[in-house]
Amino acid sequence: MHASKYHINTLKEAPAEAEVTSHQLMTRAGMIRKAAGGIYTYMPLGLKVLRKIEAIVRDEMDRAGAIELLMPVVQPAELWVESGRWEQYGAELLRMKDRHGRDFVLQPTSEEVITDIARNEIHSWRQLPLNFYHIQTKFRDERRPRFGLMRGREFTMKDAYSFDRDEASAQASYDTMFDAYMRIFSRLGLEFRAVAADTGSIGGSRSHEFQVIADTGEDLIVYNPDSQYAANIELAEAPCLLAERGPASNVLAKTATPDAPKCEIVARQLNKPLTDTVKSIVLVTEAEGQPAQSKVWLLLLRGDHELNEVKTGKLPGFENGYRFATEDEILDSFGCVPGYLGPVSPLKPITIIADRTVANMNNFICGANEEGFHYTDVNWGRDLPEPTIADLRNVVAGDPDPLGGQLAIQRGIEVGHVFFLGDKYSKSLGATFLENDGKPAMLQMGCYGIGISRIAAAAIEQNHDDKGIIWPRSIAPFEVVICPMGFHKSETVRNAAESLYAELKAHGVDVMLDDRDTRPGIMFADWELVGVPVRVTIGDRGLKENIIEIQTRRQDAANKVPLSQALAHTLEQLNSM
Repeated sequence: MHASKYHINTLKEAPAEAEVTSHQLMTRAGMIRKAAGGIYTYMPLGLKVLRKIEAIVRDEMDRAGAIELLMPVVQPAELWVESGRWEQYGAELLRMKDRHGRDFVLQPTSEEVITDIARNEIHSWRQLPLNFYHIQTKFRDERRPRFGLMRGREFTMKDAYSFDRDEASAQASYDTMFDAYMRIFSRLGLEFRAVAADTGSIGGSRSHEFQVIADTGEDLIVYNPDSQYAANIELAEAPCLLAERGPASNVLAKTATPDAPKCEIVARQLNKPLTDTVKSIVLVTEAEGQPAQSKVWLLLLRGDHELNEVKTGKLPGFENGYRFATEDEILDSFGCVPGYLGPVSPLKPITIIADRTVANMNNFICGANEEGFHYTDVNWGRDLPEPTIADLRNVVAGDPDPLGGQLAIQRGIEVGHVFFLGDKYSKSLGATFLENDGKPAMLQMGCYGIGISRIAAAAIEQNHDDKGIIWPRSIAPFEVVICPMGFHKSETVRNAAESLYAELKAHGVDVMLDDRDTRPGIMFADWELVGVPVRVTIGDRGLKENIIEIQTRRQDAANKVPLSQALAHTLEQLNSM
């Protein structure tokens, strides 16, 4: 490709709303253009990146035995009503009516449609296993789309769905997809981790996320540097940090703590470590369909720990969801304002759940249910009945791994997710097949997603500098750019550039020849911004000595190479990436 025949339109400044690096650089590099909030046009350079990502994904999905099809963007509401997600999915599901008043949705995912296909197409155990996938536009009506392709409303996704006779076979299909994903993200040239994860709104009983490591990631990954353990912080099990509970060695006392609604302030006032304090969180659950029948719960965490809301939602009694209590509900149950709550003598009977670490604390500090006061030297059994114990908190760096070593935390960007669904959708939509005994059985399903457009953004978040993007070779819009100095003025330069261009093309290299009549500084800045892995500079001065310059995007300086070795050295640089 010659630059004069291509569309290259870089910008010096990013739009004001571009908050993260990938949004800024993709806009400045002319890869995306905003059409509406969270909706973008992929310009030629950006589309090339997406197509290269898709090609790797297709290759590995085909290699793993998956079969490509293409499901519609617009889906009939009847299928979503059957699955129960018409009401459950929430406001992110964009609903619409056609001219006849029939309900449809703009698909955020395709479990319903693929299960409908399966129940009509799969009749016998002899047809199994099967795995269908497609790469298609998705739409989720985010309340606040932001961060460019990281959290847009319209995006490109690969989703696959496996169908098996029984759970053992379905788990084998899951493992096949897991292995395929490991190969995909390795080929994409990204640093990533596969982490155990919560199944979320998709459902199912087994799940892994594939996280691209990046300091700007929204997700927190808990891992052991000395083992293979890794999990999303939502799922990571938090151990008890106290081997046993100490004795109740001090007398309970109510202590004045004016203007101290937070554990950090209380600890400073009392000259105690924050780890001696206990924070109180009041939640409310309501019986399904009977909001008047509400129940108040008090959850207790050590003062330096944070509530894990995913774990909380899985507690017995929280199956139908929960919410944080209102100030009126807190006053009604405890007789005081938030900030001074505690488990000792509330106004009304309250179900108390203590985090594992709190359950082993002694002589601790908690709210006295009176504004401006806290209890000190509180002890279980003496001052409080023994609590229900549960894992309520987020893991923190330095927590012990039960299998040995210490846990660490890093940030990541979720770009892939695999789920074992079981019969969650096949049961609700009646997707059965005939077993070899002639009896009907439920199809066992798995679901496997990859955010194609999100990978492009995540790759930039992980690979950039102050000059622009640094693409991995496998997904760069071009692998090599040839920058001839004075292309239109020097026949020698022009011939050398065209000759190298033709040789690289013959070797299957995706190469750009920048034949624009522009200054070298502008030319270099454009390609550093775009992030092409290798740049070859050809000029009259160097050619007089039969020398050209080759520089990789990660290098600070160019290497001078004999013209006769230009092809070999360029290929060597590419193959080392």
